[in-house]
Amino acid sequence: MRLPAWPAQHLAALRALLVFTALLGVAYPLALVAAGRLPGLDAKADGSLLTVDGRAVGSALIGQSFTDADGNPVPRYFQSRPSAAGDGYDPTASAASNLGPESVVDTLAADPRQSTRSLLSQVCARSRAVGLLDGVDGRRPYCTPDGVGAVLAVFRADGLTGRITRVVSVNQTAPATPFVASWQGVPVELAQPGEDYRAAGGLVTPVRGDAPEHPAVPADAVTASGSGLDPHISPAYAAIQVARVARERDADPAVVRRLVAEHTTGRALGFMGAPAVNVLELNLALDRNLPAR
Repeated sequence: MRLPAWPAQHLAALRALLVFTALLGVAYPLALVAAGRLPGLDAKADGSLLTVDGRAVGSALIGQSFTDADGNPVPRYFQSRPSAAGDGYDPTASAASNLGPESVVDTLAADPRQSTRSLLSQVCARSRAVGLLDGVDGRRPYCTPDGVGAVLAVFRADGLTGRITRVVSVNQTAPATPFVASWQGVPVELAQPGEDYRAAGGLVTPVRGDAPEHPAVPADAVTASGSGLDPHISPAYAAIQVARVARERDADPAVVRRLVAEHTTGRALGFMGAPAVNVLELNLALDRNLPAR
């Protein structure tokens, strides 16, 4: 006796469900787990953890900050690139800042905790801080000497045309000094918290300044990666930190440079990406070979 069509179809579907459950829900995961236990692959499967005296200190795949309790850089260590993931390198909040090239005007509030800095001001502040920490020129185009975006709101008598009637340095507030005293003969004012100078009709005008065309502080020292978890820095950023780290560890800079070279990886497959330095691995090597005083 033949079954009706619909029970036969349901039985076929049930058999397919059981077969694919066994293959994809049991056999395939177990095969991957087994592969991850193979010698040479087990460390990567466990997260590429790095250990000191049997204690995990981090992952070679996820960056971390080398700062003190107040968030200040620890001078004896190489510093990582900035991170926008949570409070910094938070794997549960991997993200970028979503700020772009047009983010040049800060939102200034009477309560500094409610103010938000534009991408330009963040870059300027980071470049200035790196310059002071590592003894290099921290100036960048479109940045003020005090580390904010060099941006003016220029008001004209007829909107976009006519004589200039007012100029405001939109990212600077008292007690700062305007980065330029006047603009085309009109005195420059400091911004007032809570004011929206673009909405008031000001023409946003970034000012390049006299910074070098190629800043001494490289781009990865002042910008976060897309994931916020990048464990690497560029060889250029590592190079400007060598003198500081060597001084703090009372070491020969040539020895520190050799350690940097040992922890620098080349381009993937010889042509993709760029050379990079793994910061955690490098700092662990420093502690092993050149303990701090």
